[in-house]
Amino acid sequence: MDENELSREIIGAAIKVHKNLGPGLLESAYEECLFYELKKLQLKVEKQKPMPLIYDDVKLDIGYRIDILVENKVVIEIKSVEALNDVHLAQVLTYLKLSNCKLGLLINFNVSLLKNGIKRIVNNL
Repeated sequence: MDENELSREIIGAAIKVHKNLGPGLLESAYEECLFYELKKLQLKVEKQKPMPLIYDDVKLDIGYRIDILVENKVVIEIKSVEALNDVHLAQVLTYLKLSNCKLGLLINFNVSLLKNGIKRIVNNL
């Protein structure tokens, strides 16, 4: 499955989670439920994946963690905030660069209609 196909599956699963839970919960609740839905789709998913920084050929554990990584291709960053801002986009771009992934999805579950809370971020796609 390529990144675009994975994106469709992920967004479908996120919409299902949002329809069941609605806005207003902690990010961790949405993360667990989305992780569960993606596992049900038999996708390879990892949550809270450590992402080291390589500097001067040295691997440094800075504390970066990808919320959910799907098939080693798509980075998902989950938020439950009033509004997404530039620092959230920059965070996903950082994860894309560190992981060499091409596509990231920034998903804010704290909205009444989930499609308004999803941002696609590309890294040389």
